[in-house]
Amino acid sequence: MIQDKDFTLRLIRQLTQALEKLLLGKPEESLMQKELDFDSLMKDIFKMDFTEVSLKSKEEIIEMVKLRESKDHADYYEMLGNVFMFHFRTEAKVDFAEKAKTFYELYLQTSGIFAMPIINRINELISVLK
Repeated sequence: MIQDKDFTLRLIRQLTQALEKLLLGKPEESLMQKELDFDSLMKDIFKMDFTEVSLKSKEEIIEMVKLRESKDHADYYEMLGNVFMFHFRTEAKVDFAEKAKTFYELYLQTSGIFAMPIINRINELISVLK
């Protein structure tokens, strides 16, 4: 069971790093060649693809995260913020912007980290949501 949790956390961090590079506009060639399949990673992490996760309310997704170990919550929130931000930028759905903002704010609260790139994304989302 411990291996499962460690494996899932590695997947979360891999997805987070890949999305960070995409959001910053600096994807590596190897990342581009691998054509990361976000849905398969989401299925490995949440047992459902992004479409299924995106149909859930923010509260339902937060409850899914709360079922995981509390020390891992910040990783989940950062990954969720990144995945919703990525999809917002590609699909321009306001719901995705709201969810990205929420998860980024939860990430900052739970991690205690001052992350300027995340704060900049939150500000970008706030201007879109006005």
